Amino acid sequence: MLNFRNTNIVFIIIVLATMGLAARYTVHWYVYLVIALVYSLILFYGSYYVGSNFFMKVLCHANTSTKQIAISFDDGPVKTHTPEILQVLKQHNVAAVFFCIGKNIGGNEELLQQIKDEGHIIGNHSFSHHFWFDLFSAKKMTADIQMMSEVVKDITGRRPRLFRPPYGVTTPNMKYAMDRNGFTAIGWNIRSLDTVIKDEEKLLQKITDQLQPGAIVLLHDTSKITLQVLPRFIETARSKGYEFVRVDRLLNVEPYA
Repeated sequence: MLNFRNTNIVFIIIVLATMGLAARYTVHWYVYLVIALVYSLILFYGSYYVGSNFFMKVLCHANTSTKQIAISFDDGPVKTHTPEILQVLKQHNVAAVFFCIGKNIGGNEELLQQIKDEGHIIGNHSFSHHFWFDLFSAKKMTADIQMMSEVVKDITGRRPRLFRPPYGVTTPNMKYAMDRNGFTAIGWNIRSLDTVIKDEEKLLQKITDQLQPGAIVLLHDTSKITLQVLPRFIETARSKGYEFVRVDRLLNVEPYA
């Protein structure tokens, strides 16, 4: 199994073996450079591919043959699109999970409460969603995540247990923060790219072409095109026999502490 611990063990053995060979034979310096490069590439893969489970366990889909899927929204709440998205979900009787950013909650407290009251799950997407969040120390990262959870608890009375890594990046420090706070990390296996794609047809096709039992779809309630495509996506998925369920039910995890 490719993970951080096993990778370190293998590369320590490789380096020691190389040093042993160097004691008897000529080993060029670039051999060590190649070893370091391969090691770095594996770490990069483990960090930036959310489904790798390299540093920590991240649930990205359900292992099921039942045609059930879950919708997740990142980066809200925002006044511009979140209320309209909630209205679409209500009209189509779909429950979702909203991985909110703590700094976006100020001034949107009623909107956050509405998300909970209408049967959706509120997840933790960090407080700052800082560009360099994945480089935070374990202490700073833990404090940031805890701050977000406390804001949600103060408003809704519930403390989130589900966490989505900002940018989908995982690190050893994040594993520490997850373990310390009892979080369950949630990823995705359908990335819509709704913050990049500007054509509704292309976005709809990208999402629907990837549909599979147990899928978790990543969307953003900060994106106008998501609002525009959402009703058609729900209808198209249902026409293909898919049922929408909340991610906590899809994965059989507890959403709140």
